[in-house]
Amino acid sequence: MTAIREDLPQVLYSCYYQRSREGEHFIPEHVFSYQISGTMSAWDAKNAYESKEGDFRLAIRNRLAKFVKQPPENGEFKLLSLFLDRDTLREVSREINYTATKTTTEAAILPIASNPLYVSFMESLLAYLQLPQENNTELLKLKTKEAIYLLIKINPELKDILFDFNEPGKIDLEAFMNRNFHFNVHLKRFAYLTGRSLATFKRDFQKIFQDTPSHWLQQRRLQEAYYLITKKAKTPSEVYIDVGFEDLSHFSFAFKKKYGVSPSKV
Repeated sequence: MTAIREDLPQVLYSCYYQRSREGEHFIPEHVFSYQISGTMSAWDAKNAYESKEGDFRLAIRNRLAKFVKQPPENGEFKLLSLFLDRDTLREVSREINYTATKTTTEAAILPIASNPLYVSFMESLLAYLQLPQENNTELLKLKTKEAIYLLIKINPELKDILFDFNEPGKIDLEAFMNRNFHFNVHLKRFAYLTGRSLATFKRDFQKIFQDTPSHWLQQRRLQEAYYLITKKAKTPSEVYIDVGFEDLSHFSFAFKKKYGVSPSKV
């Protein structure tokens, strides 16, 4: 299960009994996370990341990544995450009079070395989930600010990441899509991450690929799936999420339509 308290919209406590892959692959805000139990594997277009029990990490805003959550044997996967919203980050940047000067990383995930202060903070945050549901907004904002101050005190190199409020600029659309076609995100996300409006994205895409984004994405994902099944001995149930499809039945239908045979028969 994944529990999001409506009065605590920035705190996410995840608990799984089975292996899980979930959700859209776009990270809308910085997320400070603590791996309580189990492991999490993550991938962006270039790198793979592993988190085990006791690890801390920062997921970076405006990145694409895939996540697989694995509970321990005969146990539960438990993860506590705090979303660092931009309003609170801007408030802290004004308080310390700091402006980010450059983007320091393209990575989607940054491992953060454990620290007793981080452990104490996460334990206190977990206790907030036990409070009555009403009137906790201001308390949560204080906890979010506390987390930000802790991060920049213990890891000052994070300032240029946390306080970078720039929106994505216009980039090479062809190169970006060939690197990121397998991420399951809406077209508006692809447009945003390439520095374009949705209309401009569709127009530029047509000029470059001579195809619509939706059709090109499906065909490119099917090509990748065919390669993984025929050359890497992957099964359909292993590849359909990896290449960007949401469910196995839709993948199997599209695959058979393109190649004339179901993926399980290849």
